[in-house]
Amino acid sequence: MWLGGPEESQTGGIRVVTELDRGAALPGAQCLGSGEGRGWQVPGGDVSCGTLRMERLLEGGFHACTAAPPCTQGLERTEHEGFGGGNTAWEEEKLSKYQHSETRLLEVLESVCAPSDFACHQLLERSEEHVEQWWFHEQQQHPDFFQWLCVDRLMLCCPPGTYGPDCRSCAGGSRQPCSGNGRCDGDGTRRGTGLCVCSPGYGGPFCADCGDGYYEASRNKSHLVCAECYQACGRCTGPEDSSCLRCKRGWVLHEHRCIDIDECGTEMAHCRANQYCVNTEGSYECRDCSTACIGCMGAGPARCKKCNKGYWRDGAKCLDVDECASAEEPVCTGVQEVCENTEGSYRCICAQGHVRRDGQCVEDKPPDAPEKGFFDDVTDDEVVVLQQMFFGVMICALATLAAKGDMVFTAIFIGAVAAMAGYWLSDRSDRVLDGFMKGR
Repeated sequence: MWLGGPEESQTGGIRVVTELDRGAALPGAQCLGSGEGRGWQVPGGDVSCGTLRMERLLEGGFHACTAAPPCTQGLERTEHEGFGGGNTAWEEEKLSKYQHSETRLLEVLESVCAPSDFACHQLLERSEEHVEQWWFHEQQQHPDFFQWLCVDRLMLCCPPGTYGPDCRSCAGGSRQPCSGNGRCDGDGTRRGTGLCVCSPGYGGPFCADCGDGYYEASRNKSHLVCAECYQACGRCTGPEDSSCLRCKRGWVLHEHRCIDIDECGTEMAHCRANQYCVNTEGSYECRDCSTACIGCMGAGPARCKKCNKGYWRDGAKCLDVDECASAEEPVCTGVQEVCENTEGSYRCICAQGHVRRDGQCVEDKPPDAPEKGFFDDVTDDEVVVLQQMFFGVMICALATLAAKGDMVFTAIFIGAVAAMAGYWLSDRSDRVLDGFMKGR
């Protein structure tokens, strides 16, 4: 950063060159403004006055012009309520009247920013010297805090009804921009075009006319009320369907009335293949034909132009073919497979009592009963279990024996393969334990 001249930044498409020193400027630049808000106009670039540190805050979406109104509200609140934080009497006696005290200033500033609004808090911190100067020295002579700080001092904002670097009047005048029927682009800021963005129902460069689909319900020298026309009217003289001057698209004017056009009966409707047209108020819809149809003239299988595969024509209607009943040879040839008819087709399913596994229909049998573990050589705390493993092999396993109702676990390792089982001990005198778990 070159501290001997202006610093350049880019904010929201506006080129900002701010004076850091009153010395040199860029070649061809023209110095504008004065004081803290002094800026530079660069050839070929737009102008935005204000300190660079303030402009950087604006890049995050926060605008200084929104911070002053809460300050003003805080002034009014503390003035009317006389809220002094419990120390008002002491302040008036020892320091100064609460009206101009630092306590009141802090309480006003507390209401300016939301707790999580970092940009707002940063702006207040940057502007602390200016705020204190106005509070203690300029307040009597310049009671409008917003005007003094944001407009005159920092040159970040404009008075209401004005816009742009020079705070020019918005379209329609600063007292009532856009005739009160819209908003001025950039109103109250050093940005924008000053052009009107009209509210719904209003139009014209100053929002002083009624827009399409609206009529003039009342007007005087300073106020215009526009009301909505009948739904088919593009322009009208009143709310009735007989007051149309021009029709919206999809309607045709006949004796001051707008008549709906049936697009389906003309070449205006464009539907895809296997769709049909349905007329609606001022327009039309394309809906899908029945699955029985290849092309149709309306809804249902009786309006088909041609029957789809899996259907046959019975008079004017396309009916489903029952492939399961009509085929000379079985269509499902797998073991324990049966045919089930569906709309326009069929499918092969497993016969009752069978399920499909690995592409084959097999008997749906309940799972095998739990395996049994036989034990021998019972001592007070150990038991040898004869455990049936894979391929019918019987393997001995030593397990710890517990009290009746407890569990006996076995684990046998053959190389890297582990065979595990768990058994409930039903009785110390029994030789059979009920198995519940086995894994390899």
